[in-house]
Amino acid sequence: MTEMIALSRERGSGAVRRRRRRTMMRWGGKLLQGVITLLLVSLLIFFATQAMPGDVAKVILGVNATPERLATLRKELGLDAPLLQQYLTWLGGILRGDWGVSLTNGAPVADTLSLRLRNSLTLGALALIIMLPISLVIGVIAAQRKDRVFDKLFMGGSMVVNAVPEFVLGTVLIALFGTTVFRIFPPVSLIPPADMPWWHPLALVLPVTTLVIGGVAYLSRLVRVSFIDVMNSEFIQTAQLKGLSTRRILYRHALPNALAPIIPAASLVAAFLIGGTVVVEYLFSYPGIGLSLVESVGNRDLPMIQAVVLIIASAYFVFNFIADLLSDAGLGGTHDPAERPEPRARVGAPSALPRARTVLRLEPGALGDRPRGAHDAARLLLHPLIDKSIRYRHR
Repeated sequence: MTEMIALSRERGSGAVRRRRRRTMMRWGGKLLQGVITLLLVSLLIFFATQAMPGDVAKVILGVNATPERLATLRKELGLDAPLLQQYLTWLGGILRGDWGVSLTNGAPVADTLSLRLRNSLTLGALALIIMLPISLVIGVIAAQRKDRVFDKLFMGGSMVVNAVPEFVLGTVLIALFGTTVFRIFPPVSLIPPADMPWWHPLALVLPVTTLVIGGVAYLSRLVRVSFIDVMNSEFIQTAQLKGLSTRRILYRHALPNALAPIIPAASLVAAFLIGGTVVVEYLFSYPGIGLSLVESVGNRDLPMIQAVVLIIASAYFVFNFIADLLSDAGLGGTHDPAERPEPRARVGAPSALPRARTVLRLEPGALGDRPRGAHDAARLLLHPLIDKSIRYRHR
């Protein structure tokens, strides 16, 4: 018996090692795929910006510049070299941390974007911190009151919010709270470059609110659907028949399972907040990378455009990779007692054989359509079997 147990443990440890090796290979493949994707994106960004109409030298020197000055400036900027050579030079500078010089003000792109990126990250982080708990609460309440008044109002309102563009929602908030009706918050977020964004909390209210409303409308619907699916599962119905309290069922069994698809979705929402704040920042004149992108496109500032778009693409890759890791790792995974591992036989135990399991499986809604008296009677009759099954599963 001891040899059988040792062999079983050896096989189990080998299976664990193989599973870990497959997981690492899968993560490595995703990382390699992401790096290749970023290289292709950088190639597309560079050639797309180079294909934009207009002459950079004329933008810098003006339309009255002489041909000699234009030719000299093109040579200084490396614009007279072949496109492939320009791309390799630009990519090498990116890898070394040299993002180039802005054609508008002559400042290094990295120095300018470091301040703007800090502001954008602050805006997105505040929106995400506020968005997640609100989405969780609203989604759970809507799931508990399925097909009732609150649920119908929530579904209709979230559908309307998802259909409304962000600039329309932001314009409505500006009219209500910034200019026309109440005039509580500033309509534009004028933050000096040297100041931290949180030094001006009133300037953050309307941009953050615009992002939060759109994110809550999406995430709360996902929480609602996931929570309803979990509440209709067999192990939740078994816990209800066992007589567990509603609070214990919701917070110990249902909620962790409902969070399983929410956590990767939150990572994708975070990626959207990095790149999706372009409209919001431009609408509120918030000094982030979104506003920098709009201004650089208007000024045809190619180094700034290339750097901002590459940052946004990298953010999407990083957060998508995090979402894949969370999904593969099973974060927020199932808390179904039936899926827990079986107890192992131990040397010296009274019996080396596992105890027989008594499993009761009920179809969803099998007792829900009966009168209350019949439901209670069935629960009392089946309680010993259910209690034995759940006690064994929780060992």
